[in-house]
Amino acid sequence: MQRKKPYRYSNRLNYNDLISLESSYARSLFGPVPNGHRREFFKDKDNVWVWYEGWTNSVGNLEEMTVRYEVRPSGVFKLVSGGKYKKLKGPELDNFRNVAKGYLKLMKTKLYY
Repeated sequence: MQRKKPYRYSNRLNYNDLISLESSYARSLFGPVPNGHRREFFKDKDNVWVWYEGWTNSVGNLEEMTVRYEVRPSGVFKLVSGGKYKKLKGPELDNFRNVAKGYLKLMKTKLYY
């Protein structure tokens, strides 16, 4: 008679669960989330960051904006809602660096401590 393996509950989170948790902490890094807005911010893959914002406009239509940041050896580039890549410079680059540092600090203190 073959013995069955005991069932073990697994509390391991999958990739999407972790992204959701990280985003729940990080959404406030860009300031308070306005009522009726949905905001997500997370580090997706190595050197790729995503900021999503969705809201209902005054006539009831959903508006969305997704910004993808890619950190490359030649600089940080952003892609807004499928447009063209633009290299970050000056204050915009400083803001991204500050948010990325804040994100990593937040994850180390709140989620992965």
